[in-house]
Amino acid sequence: MAVAVRSFLAFDYGVKRVGVASGNTLLGRATPLKTISVDGDARFAAIGKLLAEWQPDALVVGVPFHPDGAEHENTLKARRFARQLHGRFRLPVHEVDERYTTTEALGQGAADADAAAAAIILEQHLRSLAAPPESA
Repeated sequence: MAVAVRSFLAFDYGVKRVGVASGNTLLGRATPLKTISVDGDARFAAIGKLLAEWQPDALVVGVPFHPDGAEHENTLKARRFARQLHGRFRLPVHEVDERYTTTEALGQGAADADAAAAAIILEQHLRSLAAPPESA
């Protein structure tokens, strides 16, 4: 039985910068691509170019929370960004808890912490897809 390979672009959303990474279910790994440092429609135009180039099956957006799991202002902004991606590009969008991903990326010595954080977010998502379902 052949298993379908799914490809993704992931985003580490920030008000000033958005890190981007790509990956797929075949390798189960993500690669940092770039950081987009423009706002508004220019941001979505840059994302549109990446989508045309990479042709992902779905998108993944990191959503930040406080350490105790509580939402904050950036949680709402990241979720709005996820809704905007879905609305503009009509691809499925998955949200992933992204607490500490930028800290982890910096700890690994990443040259582009935002893109590296997006790769960490995507790898978390890929691991969740590969994990066996939890029993009740």
